[in-house]
Amino acid sequence: QVQLTESGGGLVQAGGSLRLACAAAGRTSSNNGVGWFRQAPGRKREFVAGINWTGSTTNYADSAKGRFTISRDNAKSTLYLQMNSLKPEDTAIYTCAVALSSYAAVSESSYRYWGQGTQVTVTS
Repeated sequence: QVQLTESGGGLVQAGGSLRLACAAAGRTSSNNGVGWFRQAPGRKREFVAGINWTGSTTNYADSAKGRFTISRDNAKSTLYLQMNSLKPEDTAIYTCAVALSSYAAVSESSYRYWGQGTQVTVTS
């Protein structure tokens, strides 16, 4: 069993930055891909970014490319999402997840473990 806890969310003005963290506990392993998803009110959950088990490969949603950076620290069992140039449309609950494989997967069906999420609100 793996437990995931997100932190770092908050309220920020458009153009600002936030860094989210996802700490893993329980029977953790560094051999799995991990990712970030988000869900805004009234919308489906969507993929934001993924990273493979070594951190050598990343995937980003078009909306995140050039603004967000995903990284991981396997020694600390922690996943990060650095978000810059934030826009109001980035407002959502951000959730981290652990994949079934070692790849930087982009689909929800590729992930087994999910955190509870952290709220990000961007004002105009």
